[in-house]
This record gives sequence, C-alpha cells and structure tokens, in this order.
Amino acid sequence: MLEEVGILKIGNVGDCGLKLLREGQIIFATAPQEHYFDCPYQLSSEGSAQTYLDASFSIVEVQKGDVIVMGSDGLFDNVFDHEIVSIVTKHTDVAESSRLLAEVASSHSRDTEFESPYALEARAKGFDVPLWKKVLGKKLTGGKLDDVTVIVAKVVSS
Repeated sequence: MLEEVGILKIGNVGDCGLKLLREGQIIFATAPQEHYFDCPYQLSSEGSAQTYLDASFSIVEVQKGDVIVMGSDGLFDNVFDHEIVSIVTKHTDVAESSRLLAEVASSHSRDTEFESPYALEARAKGFDVPLWKKVLGKKLTGGKLDDVTVIVAKVVSS
C-alpha cells in the first residue's frame, strides 16, 4: 500500500514475497516466513494456522521509477534475482514484465535439470537425492512445480 508520497507499507505472511528494484538493483526484499524448510506460514480459517497478526511488516521509501515485483513462491523458488532484474530492466512495460516472469518461472519449474533457487536451498538445508544416486554423480536439481502469480508495478509521480 503506497500511503504517503514515497512510502510503501508492506504486510506479508508466508512465502509470497516482494522485491523493490531501483536502477537495476534489488534494494529491498521481504523474507519468507517458514516453520521449517518448505513449510511456510499460511493464512487459513483453521484454528491452528497463522492469522494476519503473524504478518511481517516493513516500511520502505520508494522513488519515481522504482519497480515493485510481487509474487508467489512459484516465482521466487524458480527464478533467480538476476533473472528478475534482467527481465524488468529490459521490458519496461509492467504487464509484459509480469507475463515474461511468469513464463520463465513456469518453464523453470518443469525443467528437471535446472539448478533452481529451490533446489539450491534444499541442498543447503540437507535435502538431496538418495546416496546411491550421489554415487552416480547425481544431485537434487530441478524447478519446483507450483502456482505462479506475478505482479509488477512501477512507481510514478502523480
């Protein structure tokens, strides 16, 4: 929510996220909220789930020309930051950037050989292929099949 001139207020629960880009650099990113790897906070009507009170809140200063990329984990688990920056820098139309990011995420999610952000994090957390596959030189790779939601917005002056 852009409440005051130059102020963006962010509330986030779980593994959806937001990245703020300025002049081709990510200057702010929300952190995923997880109980443990691959088990994010989730809003639900069930009594045991998280509520809006569990959200993390941030206040960030924005400038004209900044680009805001919001997405589900289907985006951030499958697309590296440098790919996000490259796409939104090359394609200044926010609808086109959103579409391209979603296409890249979807493509990566189905690529079993892609060294995805998800696969790298899984291996870093101790998840990998069975020992017999390691002996054969295999490792955990591939994207993560998931829903992909992407919104790209640009900060403009009123």
